[in-house]
Amino acid sequence: MSTTTVKAHDTDLNLFAQINTTNHEQVVFCNDNATGLKAIIAIHNTVLGPGLGGTRMWNYKDEAAALKDVLRLSRGMTYKAAISGLNLGGAKAVIIGDASKHKSEALMRKFGRFVENLNGKYITAEDVGTTTKDMEYVNMETDSVVGLPESMGGGGDPSPVTAYGVYMGMKASAKKAYGSDSLKGKKIAIQGIGKVGMHLVELVHKEGAEIYVSDINDISLKHAADNFGAGVVTGNDIYSLGLDIFAPCALGGILNTENINSLNCSIVAGAANNQLAIEDEHGKMIKEKGLLYAPDFLINAGGLINVYSEYIGYNRENAMRDTENIYDTTLSIYNLAEEKGMHTQKAATILAQKRVDDILGVQSTF
Repeated sequence: MSTTTVKAHDTDLNLFAQINTTNHEQVVFCNDNATGLKAIIAIHNTVLGPGLGGTRMWNYKDEAAALKDVLRLSRGMTYKAAISGLNLGGAKAVIIGDASKHKSEALMRKFGRFVENLNGKYITAEDVGTTTKDMEYVNMETDSVVGLPESMGGGGDPSPVTAYGVYMGMKASAKKAYGSDSLKGKKIAIQGIGKVGMHLVELVHKEGAEIYVSDINDISLKHAADNFGAGVVTGNDIYSLGLDIFAPCALGGILNTENINSLNCSIVAGAANNQLAIEDEHGKMIKEKGLLYAPDFLINAGGLINVYSEYIGYNRENAMRDTENIYDTTLSIYNLAEEKGMHTQKAATILAQKRVDDILGVQSTF
């Protein structure tokens, strides 16, 4: 077991150029030959509290891609916690590897040891490629973990709460765009119907939306079609489909110059993290195109709200009630962006950063 913590005396200027740009506090590289563990833990900001963020296991094309992902995700967690009013900082971890082939009890427990060595500065949870069972293994080595099964006093799978928050963001967006928050009859395309996406399909189906879905998993597509009457869309056709709402719910960086130009909808509101490939440039493009963009770190905060509830003493009703506040916050972001003449991602970032800066004047880092 070996750990490398990136500190100021290291000489990798390329790495420091990245973390200086995002203003991260700490980046930890974790390596263990016995289990095959290769992981990166990125702690972005702990002004509001310990950094909390899930552990993603993904078969990245290279280590640079993994680093880029964890830096973006952890920064997003800072803003997600801040804009949601939670007393948490932002952090995230990625494990490099194919979860279906490389994940094991030993690997997850070894990862738990690395988390434990951070002495409570980082609290982990499940994410893409990890499960509540994996968090049980992590919990064998550290108490700095949430997202545990309900049988262990945890909140269980946070994906239904995440989906509920996105649903609240969609309804607020519809209110802003159409004058009514009803989704009945609205054409909604959900790109990526994993755990969160499928729960979102169910929620909008109950309200009578006309649903379209896209995914690489044929079983999920069949389930959505058979159970919710969803139309299946293949490839890039989903971007040009005539819609009311486009919901990116897969991996990040999905909105770029090419497909933003292709979008044929009024609202973009989905669960994926870091949807804008280049945040400011593509936020402006969406605004100039006349579309409403619901900032991802705001409307997908339900899962974080759920595990925060677990952190302070779990109560699902409280978590759902707090997640409903996403509706009002989304409307306030739209109004702020309109008032200031800026795109909505920038308005949300400014509001989140203001809370961090305000509290920094009151207390030191965690």
